Amino acid sequence: MSEKPGWREKLFGGFKKTSSKLTENLTGLITKGKLDAETLDDIEEALIVSDLGPATAAQIRGKLASERFEKGIDEAGIRQIVEDELAEILAPVAQPLEIDAFPRPQVILVIGVNGSGKTTTIAKLAHLFLEQDYGVMLAAGDTFRAAAIGQLKIWADRIGVPIVSGPEGGDAAGVVFDAVKKATAEGIDVLIVDTAGRLQNKRELMDELAKIRRVLGRLNPAAPHNVVLVLDATTGQNALSQIEIFKEVAGVNGLVMTKLDGSARGGILVAAAKQFGLPIHAIGVGETIEDLRPFDARDLAKAIAGTA
Repeated sequence: MSEKPGWREKLFGGFKKTSSKLTENLTGLITKGKLDAETLDDIEEALIVSDLGPATAAQIRGKLASERFEKGIDEAGIRQIVEDELAEILAPVAQPLEIDAFPRPQVILVIGVNGSGKTTTIAKLAHLFLEQDYGVMLAAGDTFRAAAIGQLKIWADRIGVPIVSGPEGGDAAGVVFDAVKKATAEGIDVLIVDTAGRLQNKRELMDELAKIRRVLGRLNPAAPHNVVLVLDATTGQNALSQIEIFKEVAGVNGLVMTKLDGSARGGILVAAAKQFGLPIHAIGVGETIEDLRPFDARDLAKAIAGTA
């Protein structure tokens, strides 16, 4: 997939706060002598507080320990190892959303707690597919909030795609049913379905999603083809809890992480990759419609490690 000019620059700019935080946490830990256990412990702790997660920090510590730096190692050396290990963790999960379902449409359920940037992310994903010449339709399945329906309609109009919606408090499964029938009849390639993201009542959410799945199954047994969770990077460790819960209640099989330019907590993306191994289809590093894109694992590792 071709990238827009400037995306790599936005990626590195977006992760500036994260790489600066890592630099700050590593400062003073560099040694000119042999790396001893105490120094390795300090480096591991610095990586953990940089939001890379305990498992990633342990992996990097193990790599540093195994190399036996008899003459010591400078900051650049540590950063290079951090980059290499992060690239290894990120490579398997850097998977763009491929539109390959047959028969069409490919149905993508999008899930996320209120405030995660879910509605905007749906619009940005739609824009990404339009760039690839796919026909796109939206379905306003978050009938719990009138604001969600209204926002999605505004975005649909702005990017020029059709939308199927119903009244506030209406039956979400009914909206999805109508949308799939319409998308099928019109030869639409991709149907992106907004869903309620409330977690206050997990049982209610599970029941609603189960009903949507049953309706989809009657119209297209392979649907939903993707269940994508939108995560707000600024929530830090809470994002990991959300993945755990939504995997259980919604069968999430892919992630999109937004607002990575808005905090120093970009390392949480690595923690999510290491802990769950779910495909990360795209990341957001800006406010414009074009600032959500698939990523290259090595580039992202460089951006976080500050080695570019």
